[in-house]
Amino acid sequence: MANLTTYDPDDVSAVFAGIPIAGYADGTFVEIEQDEDDFSLTVGSDGEACRAKTNNRAASMTVTLLQSSATNDLLSAKRNADILTPSGDGIGAFMVKDNSGTTVCNAQKAWIVKPPAVVYSRGVEARAWTFKTDSMDWFVGGN
Repeated sequence: MANLTTYDPDDVSAVFAGIPIAGYADGTFVEIEQDEDDFSLTVGSDGEACRAKTNNRAASMTVTLLQSSATNDLLSAKRNADILTPSGDGIGAFMVKDNSGTTVCNAQKAWIVKPPAVVYSRGVEARAWTFKTDSMDWFVGGN
């Protein structure tokens, strides 16, 4: 008999620079993707192949919030601090953890790439914040 597991989106926690991220939009609310493949492949004209380790652990992360989320204010303040200070006050740790499973993505140095697009309509819109890191540690597990 197969085991029955449960995924709960409320058990996914994200933190940037000590700011707990909350007020997620409906649908996809966290997306993390490594910028480059772990290995590149070169194939010679005679078919001999060799792979090269890229050693690039840079990643892009997107967190999508409701326009009403108070986290938007905190992220805006962090971004403004990064732009206005030469010391990189907007750089901080970024972590996403699935507490109902075993997936953890962690970066010691991350920053906000740009502010989200601001859209207004009849309904509540989303604000997609994009982050970047030069080195993401990954463990993609199950629930």
